[in-house]
Amino acid sequence: MKRILIADDHEIVRRGLRQILTDEFPKLQVGDTANARDAVEAVRKQAWDAVLLDINMPGRSGLEVLEELKRLRPAMPVVMLTAFPEEDYAVRAFKLGASGYVSKESASDELLAALRKALGGGRYVTASLAEKLAASVAGDAPAAPHETLSNRELQVLRLIAQGRTIKEVAAELSLSEKTIGTYRTRISEKMGLSTNVELARYAFQHKLAD
Repeated sequence: MKRILIADDHEIVRRGLRQILTDEFPKLQVGDTANARDAVEAVRKQAWDAVLLDINMPGRSGLEVLEELKRLRPAMPVVMLTAFPEEDYAVRAFKLGASGYVSKESASDELLAALRKALGGGRYVTASLAEKLAASVAGDAPAAPHETLSNRELQVLRLIAQGRTIKEVAAELSLSEKTIGTYRTRISEKMGLSTNVELARYAFQHKLAD
């Protein structure tokens, strides 16, 4: 019997994914968690055949969670679920060990194809993403400003773009305001944008924030 863990903070998404999986795999055992902490704890306590992980988790980014899950169980496949364009986060996810990267807007067939590929020990990559990954490896594609950010800096950028204050971002990420302020300064320096309005405009133009 296969065991799949769903980690997503939206109950309706978890229910939908559970239905898709159980319809396809009648004997499948499905677990679910609504936040990063519980996802990590579930993987720490039990062995799973695969994890479906939302990239936009409250408190910690899905990329951070992915990195920790792969430290705990390196061989366990993790398929990332996202509402963001694949080219903006997929390269980062695959570098951290993801086995697949699927948009939540994709048809259920694509999700199942990605999961089957992951369970079989492979990696699921769309044709458009394969081209992006190849360009990234070859160094042919010019890096957009946000691609120079670390995963944590990218997470802070997204929260700032949503209108969060330094204090609110610090509380959500369980970090000090001084640390968030340092990240904010680095983001501005790397991207050449000084105000929150400019950062927010950039983030929305590049579909980095919802």
